[in-house]
Amino acid sequence: MAKPVVALLTDFGTRDHYAGALKGVILTLCPDAVLVDVSHDIPPHDIQRGAIELAACYRFYPAGTIFLVVVDPGVGSSRLGIAAEAADYFFVAPDNGVLTGVFDETPPKRVVSLTERRYARPTISRTFEGRDRFAPAAAWLARGAALKALGTAVRDFVRIDIPQARQEGETITGQVLRVDGFGNLVTNIPRAMVERLAERGPIRIGIGGMSVESLVETYAGMAPGTVCALFGSSDHLEVAEYGGSAANRLGLGAGVPVEVARPAQPVLG
Repeated sequence: MAKPVVALLTDFGTRDHYAGALKGVILTLCPDAVLVDVSHDIPPHDIQRGAIELAACYRFYPAGTIFLVVVDPGVGSSRLGIAAEAADYFFVAPDNGVLTGVFDETPPKRVVSLTERRYARPTISRTFEGRDRFAPAAAWLARGAALKALGTAVRDFVRIDIPQARQEGETITGQVLRVDGFGNLVTNIPRAMVERLAERGPIRIGIGGMSVESLVETYAGMAPGTVCALFGSSDHLEVAEYGGSAANRLGLGAGVPVEVARPAQPVLG
């Protein structure tokens, strides 16, 4: 029988003990758990970034994986803690919208509040519910506890706005959603949308008021030091610099507008 997998995504970083404390709680309750770090480098309190990163990777994990997601600026407040089942996975998180990206792709089968005290630590810190409420719930799921045992059903859970690309006529508008660790500017414009537009003729790509001169297949397909566009591993449009950081080179970041269009004088063909 395969060991249960618990994947952790937080904004804790690795300098402090916080991520390690989550792992200690889980292993105490479920010594057989396989713990995987998705990331602990979500920008502090950035719920949207946490939602985006989770949605980008969860479906590559084995069925039954439990995702413990703690990006929680409202810790200790009246916001709920929840556990959910969506597709073939389980999720434990604060009810602040950090699961929005997953739920947009795969509507949850069931969501419950973490109200059953026997599935939490005896004392719950108002400033560290990740350790005392969320990690134990994830561990109990790894041990085989039923989702419905953790608490009462929740139907009105929190969603946040994750910007979506839009097309009007011959123009697609979107924005940079995140800058990855290589300085690539990752947008919310999906490959399929661009390819449908390109079927009707050459296109132009603009970002932050500047034009991108080439659309390439791989990072190595651009000359060193040049900035080009390509479709990254998430099948969304990216702007990258070969051997460098496009974000630094262009002075751009998350939220910058991006446009793909078919102009009268096209740039890309």
